[in-house]
Amino acid sequence: MSTTTINGFNLTAAQVVAVARDRHIEVALAASSRAALKESRDYIEATWMHDEAPMMYSFNTGVGMLKDTRVKVADIVLFQTQLIKAHAAGMGEPFSEEVSRATMLLRANAFASNYSAPRVEVVDRLLAFVNAGIHPIMPQKGSVGASGDLAPLAYLAAAIAGFPEAEVMYDGRRMSAPEAIQLSGVGPVVFELKAKDASALINGCTVSLAVALLAAADARNMLSDACLSLGLTLEAMRAEMAAFDPRIHAARPHAGQIKTAAIVRNLLEGSTRTTHAARSVQFPEELRRTDIPYTERIQDVYSLRCAPQVYGPVFDALDYIDTILDKETNSATDNPLIFGKDGGGFEIISGGNFHGQYLAQAMDLLAMAVADLGSIVERRVARLIDPTLSWGLPRNLMSGVRGVNTGYPVVQCSLSSLVMENRTLCMPGSVDSIPAKGNSEDHVSNSTWCARKAAVVVSNTQYIVGVEMLLAAQALTMTESLLPGFVLGKGTQAAYDSVRGQIAACLDGDRWLHADIEMARSFVVSGSVRKAVEAKIGSFV
Repeated sequence: MSTTTINGFNLTAAQVVAVARDRHIEVALAASSRAALKESRDYIEATWMHDEAPMMYSFNTGVGMLKDTRVKVADIVLFQTQLIKAHAAGMGEPFSEEVSRATMLLRANAFASNYSAPRVEVVDRLLAFVNAGIHPIMPQKGSVGASGDLAPLAYLAAAIAGFPEAEVMYDGRRMSAPEAIQLSGVGPVVFELKAKDASALINGCTVSLAVALLAAADARNMLSDACLSLGLTLEAMRAEMAAFDPRIHAARPHAGQIKTAAIVRNLLEGSTRTTHAARSVQFPEELRRTDIPYTERIQDVYSLRCAPQVYGPVFDALDYIDTILDKETNSATDNPLIFGKDGGGFEIISGGNFHGQYLAQAMDLLAMAVADLGSIVERRVARLIDPTLSWGLPRNLMSGVRGVNTGYPVVQCSLSSLVMENRTLCMPGSVDSIPAKGNSEDHVSNSTWCARKAAVVVSNTQYIVGVEMLLAAQALTMTESLLPGFVLGKGTQAAYDSVRGQIAACLDGDRWLHADIEMARSFVVSGSVRKAVEAKIGSFV
């Protein structure tokens, strides 16, 4: 069992995703962070825990429009409890256990930097929940992404504190937080929160960040898979490869465009299906329609020829998004923050690091970039089933008795529904803002919704990319005998072999296509085809 140690400054997106998805990874607090948290907390307890202390927002004052109301020291513990209850106003289905795990890790990492000033026991409790596999139930709806993800994080805080109303997922079951705490043995069922503990737990756009990190990681992997699905379709359609000539892309030197063309050339290296000799073979479906002799194509349609110009912006967008997420992963995003002073001691400063606009805009960009990726992939799928657009591939990629069997057109129709859904979800949420809380929050980011809809777009597009792999492989199998002696490229051959190793071609008439679709998505979610290609030719992206 491996351990990820956090200190608030160098946690990576890959580590967050790994912890979220692998429960065998333990998390721990760095000794340096533990010492720093103790130092600042000792100062707080010795200096500010009296009713003449300076007014410090959410530490010894109310929140929102009650910011000018002092909370007496005698009432601070009750204030923490009431703060959580007042903010537990979420709605809808809960976030996944992966999001819950990532959120707890990210919140603990933000505290480890020692800008937030909760007690070190709060960090230990968060990490204990992660290590024990206790995952707070957090409703997906209710956060506007400013003053942080207050509503969902209130449910997390309630679970940490052992509220009887709080629910968690533990050992595959949904149960009350106290029951899970007792069963797991992570510590006392009731965990008392003290000054700043609750406000630190519920502040910051950490849920938005957790969703964003997972969605961006999935998008990055899926873009690699989309390169493989493109390669398989290029082979199936015996494409003209001139459009991937490096000289063309050097003349418009965007990094992502150049990278995409290079990936395609690498995957198709050695292919003889994408040659003039292969294109000169006319398939039976083509001959059914015309007796015109074959003439050289010169160039292909946009969904083939312009793939580098469409995939390239996705690569570049993901690079930008990663810079935002890397910074957010190691940022202190609650309010107020505590800073050491020259000569000793600390001061508390109120600010606005909880505002999620960076995340909101990055997630709107992710949704748009991935939606367009899905759009071009779906257009190639539409071509694969139409012999008038695929240079004679079998109609509908259908097998068995013609007319009795239908083939894959409804699968393509289903992908169209996902493309349209994605386009709707591209409506930017980051430009929307409704003032809240008596107008004290007069501009909000909407980051949680932006991240949630981006995650849906990524999930939808996983189906689209997987189905392109499935149907391109079907086309290759069905036309293999028509092109004897012609071979696939080194990378596309490995991809084709992987697909065929996981699902047989549909050659005996229609079958339960739902299973085919789910298998297709599994190619992307599991990374099985990608890993098979990497095993054969090394990293290709």
